[in-house]
Amino acid sequence: MEPTTQFPRQYPPKPRDVYLFATCLIDQFTPEAGLDTVRLLEREGINVHYLEQQTCCGQPAHSSGFPDEARAVALQQLNLFVEPWPVVIPSGSCGGMIRKHYPHLFANDPVLHAKAVELSERVYELSEFLVHVVNFSQPDLGTPCTVALHTSCHARREMGSHETSAALLDSLAHVNVVEQARIEECCGFGGTFAMRYPDISEAIATDKVAAIKDTGAERVVSADCGCLLNITGRAAKQDELAGRTSPTLPGEHLASFLWRRTTRAAA
Repeated sequence: MEPTTQFPRQYPPKPRDVYLFATCLIDQFTPEAGLDTVRLLEREGINVHYLEQQTCCGQPAHSSGFPDEARAVALQQLNLFVEPWPVVIPSGSCGGMIRKHYPHLFANDPVLHAKAVELSERVYELSEFLVHVVNFSQPDLGTPCTVALHTSCHARREMGSHETSAALLDSLAHVNVVEQARIEECCGFGGTFAMRYPDISEAIATDKVAAIKDTGAERVVSADCGCLLNITGRAAKQDELAGRTSPTLPGEHLASFLWRRTTRAAA
């Protein structure tokens, strides 16, 4: 049987231990988001276990049409998280890959399929985990600011975690969240899509940057680093071409934004 991926889920009590699946993008490009994820969870009294043997979730190969290669990558993760702890992932994209697609990858192997189903049911996107398991509630220590939230396609479609990202921002007393036009539209990243179709990706990202800037937001916040890198990278390129030295659209991962706003006075 396939695992249930409909929402809402049944959520467990707050655990003492969790695994962190940090994702390739966070590891390589925004490690502070991973560290801030650890800080957020540890402050809630949770022991965070990061296994150095973890690698990619396999999504790039899977979305490019290479199931055998994706399966080989997924198998390493499948045999890694052996304790029955939740696996928290600060990315709806990678979370969706493990939760929704791993059981399909191993559908023809009863033993591995059972392991994939068991693992998938323990996978939680970070904002989902903070809202529904941790019951996150921290005072906002920052000064008033206006932000736009961008949620990835996978967070919406496969994890249903766009609502929990919004709920976390809404819980911050001094943060005004403004909604961009066509908020559900893709940022143009799409993993390997941005590399295979750079012109299309650039056009989509250009529209997304314009929509966010039109809100008057001071920064964009996202729980997915791929989207964040694509949006802020496009904005930075526009700034460079215009001769601007200060970023007109800074961005921050949701974990870092939450940690910064709830630990010290923040602009």
